[in-house]
Amino acid sequence: MSKPVVAIVGRPNVGKSTLFNTLAGERISIVKDTPGVTRDRIYADVTWLDKEFTMIDTGGIEPDSKDIILSQMREQAQIAIDTADVIVFITDVRQGLIDADSKVADMLRRSGKPVVLVVNKVDNFEKFMPDVYEFYNLGIGDPVPVSAASRLGLGDMLDVVVSHFPEGAGEEEEDERPRIAIVGKPNVGKSSIINKLLGENRVIVSDIAGTTRDAIDTAITYNDREYIFIDTAGLRRKSKIKEELERFSIIRTVTAVERADVVLMVIDATEGVTEQDAKIAGIAHERGKGVIIVVNKWDAIEKNDKTMKEYENEIRTTLSYMPYAEIMYVSAKTGQRLHKLYDMIDMVIDNQTLRIATGVLNEIMMEAVAMQQPPSDKGKRLKLYYITQVAVKPPTFVIFVNDKELMHFSYTRYIENKIREAFGFRGTSLKFFIRERKEKDQ
Repeated sequence: MSKPVVAIVGRPNVGKSTLFNTLAGERISIVKDTPGVTRDRIYADVTWLDKEFTMIDTGGIEPDSKDIILSQMREQAQIAIDTADVIVFITDVRQGLIDADSKVADMLRRSGKPVVLVVNKVDNFEKFMPDVYEFYNLGIGDPVPVSAASRLGLGDMLDVVVSHFPEGAGEEEEDERPRIAIVGKPNVGKSSIINKLLGENRVIVSDIAGTTRDAIDTAITYNDREYIFIDTAGLRRKSKIKEELERFSIIRTVTAVERADVVLMVIDATEGVTEQDAKIAGIAHERGKGVIIVVNKWDAIEKNDKTMKEYENEIRTTLSYMPYAEIMYVSAKTGQRLHKLYDMIDMVIDNQTLRIATGVLNEIMMEAVAMQQPPSDKGKRLKLYYITQVAVKPPTFVIFVNDKELMHFSYTRYIENKIREAFGFRGTSLKFFIRERKEKDQ
């Protein structure tokens, strides 16, 4: 199973962001290491004891009027209900229990999802505990007192959160079928692609509705191999607020990408590649998934002999942080090239799971070092001792060096390019970890 998803819901100024940032800790800054990926702090990976989960902040409520706050809270709660395995409902001990809390609690209770009721700003347990008891009136279980700002009670809260995770959550699935997430902005043709693939094959094995993420899993068989397509097209509530809609689609994307082996990033050929496309693609890149950029509605473009090259250049420029991604030009309307998607998916999965022998890797690295000397600083030169592959999905390598500080990003990229020249690894990112080993350890 994929990592569980935990959503945070609550009124303005109850401390959602403080709690989110405290739990996310330093991890959230990892996104800054990815050139070209700009994103709001909507989600973060959190580890508690031996459990890992993805936390999403449904946020974004503007306190204009009581009616608007309540309607936006309901919208938030619905996002959480649709996408999360566990919902953390935050209230404020100092403001006390108010009507909006009760109405949202009713929604959450009816959803049947596990809800952890958190009472924030309890800086002094003795002083505030009598006020905490008032929140039992919401009827959604025992309130957990915390202070996000002072980091009090967070361990107890996380214990309750992880107790609701399904058995075996976060462990590898037994299911060997390739899982393909179809992601992209609303109305780029994600559902049309799946419907066309289904229509051509006529072997819909099952529509597994009611999955925890409200993304429909569809099993399709092609050439005797079964594939699971995860469709994120279910943007049912067309919010008037563009940012909310964008946020909703990104949250939906995170939960789908988490479960996938390969991500089909669908772009509308008539619009070109946009900043939101870059955000969504960045999620797949960051999580080390196989990526195929599917340019849909290619039949609607007027073409000459340079069109495809120019289009590819535009995509490569905007998505410069993922030069490894494969690009396909299709039309869901006419079915053009859609059947070739399967060959591409198979190739990317093969590359995601490719293992290279340590001896061969070291030969490539030594040859690369001989061709381009490693950098030096203040008279000290970088030495590369040894490289080995430690994982797949994505292929992950550890390079042992004499001084980590000397291993510049550009030289790591140079080594990566040499490995790609030798083995391709098309469609998948590669991860590199640099470890120091003193000369006497050799």
